[in-house]
Formats: sequence, C-alpha cells, structure tokens
Amino acid sequence: MIDRYSNPEISRIWELDNKYRIWLDVELAVTRALHKRGQVPDQDWKEIQQKAGFDTAKILEIEEVVQHDVIAFLTNVKDHIGEAGRHLHYGMTSSDLGDTALSLQMVQAADILLKRVDELVDTARTLAIRHKNQVMIGRTHGIHGEPTTLGLKFALFYEEMKRNRARLLRAREEVAVGKMSGAVGTFSANDPEIEEEVLADLGLKPDPISTQVISRDRHAYFQSVLAVIAGSLDRMAQEVRLLQKTETREVEEPFRAGQKGSSAMPHKRNPVVCERICGLARVIQSNAMAGYRNMPLWHERDISHSSAERVILPDSTIALEYILGKMKFVLDGLHIYPDAMQRDLELTRGLIYSQRLLLALVDSGMQREEAYTLVQSASMKVWATPGLTLRNAVTEAGARLSDEKMAEVFAPEYFLRNVDFIYRRLGLS
Repeated sequence: MIDRYSNPEISRIWELDNKYRIWLDVELAVTRALHKRGQVPDQDWKEIQQKAGFDTAKILEIEEVVQHDVIAFLTNVKDHIGEAGRHLHYGMTSSDLGDTALSLQMVQAADILLKRVDELVDTARTLAIRHKNQVMIGRTHGIHGEPTTLGLKFALFYEEMKRNRARLLRAREEVAVGKMSGAVGTFSANDPEIEEEVLADLGLKPDPISTQVISRDRHAYFQSVLAVIAGSLDRMAQEVRLLQKTETREVEEPFRAGQKGSSAMPHKRNPVVCERICGLARVIQSNAMAGYRNMPLWHERDISHSSAERVILPDSTIALEYILGKMKFVLDGLHIYPDAMQRDLELTRGLIYSQRLLLALVDSGMQREEAYTLVQSASMKVWATPGLTLRNAVTEAGARLSDEKMAEVFAPEYFLRNVDFIYRRLGLS
C-alpha cells in the first residue's frame, strides 16, 4: 500500500525486516525442538542462539543470484552463525517456513484491526446514545419515508461493527495455524510431535492436514472478512456523503481550519474523507477475489498464490486499518445540524405521515382500499400543488377525523414509540 494510505504500526508487519525476523523465530523454534531431542549438539545450539541474525540488504543481494527468497535468507543466516548453521531448516520445506510465518503476520495484522474495530464500536455506541432522540426523516430509495432518529443510524453502525468484530475474531482463528509437515504434507522428515511443539511455541495451532502448503481457503476467508468490514465502512461513509449533500446537509464530515475544498470553487466543503473510505473499500473487496482465485493450486502445491498474496494481504490489511481510523475520525468530528433535520421533516408538508393517516382512516371504519385511494389522491395533489399540506388535502377530500386525531396523526412521536425497545435489544439502554 502506498504511504498516503498507510499507518506505521500495521505497515511494519509487512516489511521485510519483520518477515525475516519471524522466519528466524520459526527456524529457531524448530532447531530448539530438535536440540531437545538430541539431534542438535549443545555447543551448536549455543552458537546458534548467540549468533543467529540476518542482514536484509544482503539477503536481497543473494536472492538476485539464487532467485529463491528462502535459500537467500538461510544462506545469510548461516553466514552469521557459521558451521553450526547447518542445523537450520532441518527436514523443512520452504512453505513450512513461509506459510507458518505468513500466518503469524496475518495474526499480528488482525490484532491491530481488532483494536481499530473496537474503537469504532465505542464511537458508534457513544453517538447512538447521544443522539437517540434526535428526530430526522428516514428515506427509502432516496425519497422521504417516515420519521426516524439519528441515534438509530449510529445504533445500526454499532451493531454491524460488533458483528464485524466477531467475524474478524473467527478469521483470526482460521489463519492462526502453521505446518511443519514437509514437502507434500506427510511428515517424511520430521515427526508430527515436532510440529505440535514448534507451533505451540509460536502461538499457533497445527493445520490438521496440509499439503506442501496450508490450504488457501483459510486465507480466502480472512480476505472475505476484510472485504465485509470494508463494505460496512463503505456504507457508513456513503450515508454521511448522502446526508452532506447541499440540498440536505443534515450532517457533515469534519472540515478543519485551513482546509480547502476545491482548487476552483472556494465555497466547497466536500466529503473527501468519506469518499476516500468508499474508494479504498473497493480495493479491499477486489483483493478478496484474488484470494478466492488462490484456492485452487495444482496438486500438492504450486506458487501461483504467492505473488498475489505479497500484494493483496499487505494492501488489504493496511488499507482496512487506515479506513477504520478515518471512519472514526469522521464520526468523532461529525457536524450535526438539527435545524436542517427539522426543515426536512416538514419539507413534504405532511406526506411522510401518509401511512399513519391511512391506518387512522381504516380505524375510523373506512375500507382500506377506499382509504388508500383517498390518501394517495390527496398525496399526489400535494406533490403537484405548492404550499398545500396533506392534512388540508385529505380534509378537502372528505376525510372525517377529529382535530385531535389529525394532530396525533401528523406528529412524529408515534413513529418513535419503540425506539427504547430497539435500544434495550441492542444493550444500549
């Protein structure tokens, strides 16, 4: 991921220094297990512990010649250790090292992502409680529907991100596995007990069965969860964008002192952060498709997945961490305009109460079809007649409801009577 959309904490996970450090940890864990079984002499193990290290620049130089990253790494580490380095990588294949290390990198990334998700859950919860009773218009198809509250929008974000947290935990568990089963997964060189001991040492579980590689359904699931979370952020950011339109402007993403909105039009306050979130969500979701295509490898292994994973796993985790932080920034600093919400509630001159009016007429004894025809006809007249209200239009059309009942029908409180119930169900009360 380019620096513009990267934060250092998660980016470091995918840097070569960290990858090689994990590779060295894996190699040392295997050698330690072999030493415990008497396969590595005490003096050699002591030298390995004291001297093991690597030089990233030198590894890359060696790789230019040998065209194999694991061999280049092992060559450089052995140069640091000396003769005792012959014990490294004993009975292992490259994927024992690479796949196990990749799992550790994904776990590290997932832990950072979980922190960002938790922060966003907390922010959405705070806003849901704060704006629980802020009445605004709800929209379907972009058209005014019935009254809702701003708090319910945030409550929806809160509950969705809680689900995403559970998904991410499952995805973390799915990829927190390693393998030391050798060239085609049959433990031909090292016993299964070595694998169990080494992976326990590294904080992973053994993949119950593997070929030369860990099956890529695990990685595809991880990518799909990242894509779902990105989709949630896309939806949240899009909601802010829609509510920020000039004709609406009920909320607005932060616009700080000194910020410029347009090179040509000085008045502009554009939802650029939300648009950035939506754009990067597309990248993450597109990367998930490559993850699915990495699943069907030839027989026990090919490396068609490897090149793609070097791009999509760093880019998706880094981009998701970035937009999680940006969504929190937007919500933390969101400008909210209650007056505009009230204006928009009244914009259609009572049309948003059409269902309530229909039901009130049915309750008064009118047949449903008759009542529907009356309310729809009056509504169409309101759409076409500037200044005409639905209350006046249905009265002129012959609706027989008391003034008290009419006042009750054309008020938002009825529509919000179950907000407390929804909040209790979400644990927000």
